Amino acid sequence: MSKQQTPPASSLPAYITSATPNPQANRAPWYKTSAQTYAGIFLWFAFWATISQNGLSTGGLAPVLIGVVLGAVICHFLFFLVPGLIGMKTGLPLYIVGTSTFGAVGGLLMPGFLMGALQFGWLGVNAYFSAGALVNGFNAPGLRIPICILWTLAAAFVGMKGIQYVARVATYLPIIPLVVLIIGVVLFAGSAGSYQPTPEVGSTGGGSKALLAMVAAIVGFFATAGAAGVDICTSNRNKQDVSLAGIFGVIVAITFTAGISVIAVAGARASGVVGPAEVDMTLALGKKLSPGVFAAVMIGLTLAAFPGACFSSFIAANSFKTTMPGVSPFVSVGIGAVVSIILAVTGWAGQLPSVFGLIGASFGPIVGAMVVDYLLSGGTWSGPRAGFNPAGWIAWLVGFVVGVLPNPLLPASLHVDIPCAPVAAFIVGAVVYFVCAKLGMLSPVIPMPVKAPAK
Repeated sequence: MSKQQTPPASSLPAYITSATPNPQANRAPWYKTSAQTYAGIFLWFAFWATISQNGLSTGGLAPVLIGVVLGAVICHFLFFLVPGLIGMKTGLPLYIVGTSTFGAVGGLLMPGFLMGALQFGWLGVNAYFSAGALVNGFNAPGLRIPICILWTLAAAFVGMKGIQYVARVATYLPIIPLVVLIIGVVLFAGSAGSYQPTPEVGSTGGGSKALLAMVAAIVGFFATAGAAGVDICTSNRNKQDVSLAGIFGVIVAITFTAGISVIAVAGARASGVVGPAEVDMTLALGKKLSPGVFAAVMIGLTLAAFPGACFSSFIAANSFKTTMPGVSPFVSVGIGAVVSIILAVTGWAGQLPSVFGLIGASFGPIVGAMVVDYLLSGGTWSGPRAGFNPAGWIAWLVGFVVGVLPNPLLPASLHVDIPCAPVAAFIVGAVVYFVCAKLGMLSPVIPMPVKAPAK
C-alpha cells in the first residue's frame, strides 16, 4: 500500500466537504423508493420493445430467455448491490463516493462529469423512440424531427426547473407500459412455443451466442443505472432494503419486461403476424390491434417515457452544477440538449446495440473498480483519496478499451470479437484495480471532516 503522508482534511475540494449525508429520518422502505425507481427504468418501452433483436432470430426462444434471467442476475449482484450498499451506508451521492476510486480531483471527471454527459445520450435515445412512437401512432412520419426537437427541449427545461411536478405523475405512468406488456403476452404467448429460429448459413453456436448477446444488451443498458444505485439507495434504511430493491426492482423487473417482450415477438413471428426479421413488439401490436387502439397505445407509451427524459436532464444538470460550478446550467444543459437533438434526428440514438455497448464499456470498469475498492476496504467506503487515484484511472482505461473493441461504432479494422463486452469490461476493471492496489498504486485517503446529517 502507499506510504505517502496522509494529506490534511483541509486539502479536500469544497464539493466534497460541503456534501451532507441523507439522514435516516428521510429514508423509507425499499418498495416505496429504490425498487419502484428501478422497475420504472425497465418499464420504459425503449428497453423492452426491441430487446428480442439480441439473439432471438439465431438462437431461439429458450437461450434468449436464459440470457434474460442471467443478465438480470448479473445486473443485481455485480452492478447494483455494492453501489447500493455504499449509498445506503454513507448517505452520499455517487460523485462523492466515487472519489475513493478516482481521487478527490479525478472524481469530478469520473464518474461525476461522465455520468452527466452520458445522460444526454439517454435523452437522445428517449427523444428518438418517443418521436417514433408518436409518428407511428398518428401515421405522420413528417413530424419525427419537430417532435424530437420539442421533446428534447421540453424535457431539458423541466429537468432543470420542474422535476418535482413530473415525479408526482411518474408514480402512475408506469402502469401504461405494464398494461401494454400484458396485452402483448395475451395476444401472442400462445404461439411462442412453436417459434423456430432462422440461423445464418454456416453459423455455429447460435444458442450460446444468442444468450451472450442478450446478457450484453441488458447489462449495457443497466450499467449507468447500476452506478446510480449509490444515489438511489441513499433513500434505503438498511442492507435488507438494498437487497430486496435489487431482487424485485432489478431481477424481477428485467425478467418480466424483457421476458414478456421476447415471448410476444416469438409468438407473433410463429403465428405469421410479423415477418422473421421483425423484432419490435410494438410493431407486432400495430398489426394486431385496430388503428385507434394502437394509436392510443403508442401515445400512452410516449407519455410514460417523458418522466425518464426529464430525470436524465435532472441528473445531468446536477452533475454539471457540481463539476462545473462556474457555468450556468442553462448553458451546460442547453449544449447537452443540442447534442441530444442531433443524436435523435440523425437516428444514431436508435442504434441500441452501439449505444448500450458504449455505455457498458464506459461504466462497466467504473463499477468493477468501485466494487473491488469497497471489498478491499472491508465492506466500507474508505473515503476520498488524494488527487487522481492511479489504480482507478488505469483500471477504467484498460476496462474501457476491452469493452469498446467489439462496438459497431469503431472501424471494422479495429473490431475484436469479445463476448459479452460490458461484463468483460467490469471484470477487467475489477482485476486491474485489485492488481494496482496490491502494487501500492493507491493515493492516500484524506480523512473526511465529521459532519452530521442534515435535519
